Amino acid sequence: MIADYIVSHQAEFWLALGFAMLVIEVVTGFTTGVFLFGGLGALTTGALMSFGVLPETWIAGVSCTGISSGIITWLLWKPLKKLQNDRPATKDNSSDLVGYEFVVDSDITLSKPGRTHYSGISWKVEIDKDAGIDTISTGQRVSVSSVEVGVFKVKLLS
Repeated sequence: MIADYIVSHQAEFWLALGFAMLVIEVVTGFTTGVFLFGGLGALTTGALMSFGVLPETWIAGVSCTGISSGIITWLLWKPLKKLQNDRPATKDNSSDLVGYEFVVDSDITLSKPGRTHYSGISWKVEIDKDAGIDTISTGQRVSVSSVEVGVFKVKLLS
């Protein structure tokens, strides 16, 4: 029976559980660390049982998995946190659309953006915060200074 096999082969069970949890972490992208640290804890338990350090009992397995998961989490939390970029991403203005010039179809203010059609897409047009102006009137020629998703930030041409 399967239950009897698992009870008599606990080291293999904990190793298989650890690898399964790591696979779930990688495949699903479940990045909270639950499966990562739990999987590493289960692998540690399976290894300790395989080398005869731990007895092959459920109490030892569950206890060691919990304790080793906690220790591994404590040891790896700061290094893994440093791998993540804590600083907000800087705005990337490197777009082929930067420098594109066009004539605005309607008045644009800081509080009321306009719209323009380019390449089959209706773009929202906002005044760039560094433009130093509050209003762009209909018919004035502008240049795109930066691009965000669906938004042209523009400045008046000199």
